[in-house]
Amino acid sequence: MGKIMKHLSLSFFSFLFFSLCFQQCSAAHDDPQAAGPDSGRFDTGGLHRGSFPKGFVFGTATSAYQVEGMADKDGRGPSIWDVFVKKPGIVAGGATGEVSVDQYHRYKEDVDIMVKLNMDAYRFSISWSRIFPEGAGRVNQKGVDYYNRLIDYMLEKGITPYANLYHYDLPDALEQKYKGLLSRRVVKDFADYADFCFKTFGDRVKNWMTFNEPRVVAALGYDNGFFAPARCSRPNGNCTAGDSTTEPYIVAHNLILSHAAAVERYRTKYQATQKGRIGILLDFVWYEPLTNSKADQFAAQRARDFHIGWFLHPIVYGEYPKTMQNIVGKRLPKFSGQEVKMVKGSIDFLGVNQYTAYYMYNQVQSSQKPVGYQNDWHDGFAYARHGVPIGPRANSYWLYIVPWGINKAVTYVKERYGNPTMILSENGMDQPGNVTLPGGLHDTLRINYYKSYLIELKKAIDNGANVVGYFAWSLLDNFEWRLGYTSRFGLVYVDFSNLKRYPKMSAYWFQEMLRRDRKN
Repeated sequence: MGKIMKHLSLSFFSFLFFSLCFQQCSAAHDDPQAAGPDSGRFDTGGLHRGSFPKGFVFGTATSAYQVEGMADKDGRGPSIWDVFVKKPGIVAGGATGEVSVDQYHRYKEDVDIMVKLNMDAYRFSISWSRIFPEGAGRVNQKGVDYYNRLIDYMLEKGITPYANLYHYDLPDALEQKYKGLLSRRVVKDFADYADFCFKTFGDRVKNWMTFNEPRVVAALGYDNGFFAPARCSRPNGNCTAGDSTTEPYIVAHNLILSHAAAVERYRTKYQATQKGRIGILLDFVWYEPLTNSKADQFAAQRARDFHIGWFLHPIVYGEYPKTMQNIVGKRLPKFSGQEVKMVKGSIDFLGVNQYTAYYMYNQVQSSQKPVGYQNDWHDGFAYARHGVPIGPRANSYWLYIVPWGINKAVTYVKERYGNPTMILSENGMDQPGNVTLPGGLHDTLRINYYKSYLIELKKAIDNGANVVGYFAWSLLDNFEWRLGYTSRFGLVYVDFSNLKRYPKMSAYWFQEMLRRDRKN
């Protein structure tokens, strides 16, 4: 970081250079030496393309509601998030995704930025309600046309599309029709939607993902009501309806069945001819025991089982973790024999979204505590040990910078779940939303974050973890759910007043690290 600070002070003139470079320096992609400010002088920590296995893919990631805009235009139907964000006091500053950063119209500019960053791929999501405004039945051709334009332009520019079918945005029509993810009816509707996407885009899209962070969908949507559709029991959150004791588990079960049904459609009807692959994206905080006591070690393992094991264990082993079965008991749904056959083995690859780590300690169960998914862990969270923080905190309250956590998380999946083919599908950190130009471009902390996490990821790969790709979150500053525009995760600064894009220093760091002629 010191080396970067020394060479890249942001005077007025260097600010002008930063803000104009990607618009005017078209030679950057063709001539890596002319790529960015002080090209070749970034400390990459010894990382370069050759540090990773042959064919390793680097990309950036976003989601539809966070970047597209045009939320109520060109035939798109509302999602549960369009409804949720309009409730007073829900999102910081009353923000919505109606315009966001308008990738719907600016996709070419954004893809061009990816090219100039020397990225290989783009992980984007398809808005279900932009394709099927009522969730099923009628197709919105304008939505189909948009994704065709986006995919075609990516391929024209040499960017490989990684398409995610669901990123928190259930069509609200299905929520109104049958309570959405609480109903088994969603399994067929999701599989039909996925089938349409495979048929329509699969001649060009070879990397598919069913759900992004289904654990977050189930837990934050149905245990504490922090996310849409805001269902929970009153002691667990401020909701008008819901049951935290059962609904998170019902929703998770239906998500797993929906995933498996979509995979079955793909494998049965399309995979042999389209020659693609399909997976799921699971978030994974690394949980470290607070002490070496057996109680805390068991606590950390319970947390891992209730977190990534909730979804990955059925997919790999055909059942929920024993820990969950023992604690949740009859509240935990069961898979039928036929469902086990469909669910088990239903990934060609696993996406792992990894940002942070926490300490865990055993918490004695109290009869006074309300029952629900999070309380079923019987765990306490700690963010420091002996007064020493687990790591510095980013802008988001939940995000501590803990590089060794990514190594442990990936190694855990390798050792416990048979070393599946993995992509690191999200990784990044945020700045406050109120940082302005030019200071917002001077993100040396983010550079250090990416460098330190990639060094630790490389250690896991060198020790045998089958990781084949890495996606930085996110390409752009965008709508960050309940934080609205008060959080900036982007490699590219977006001026929310006019939506102009300005690559940050971290963007140029990736550009330098990913130079195809770089050897050291």
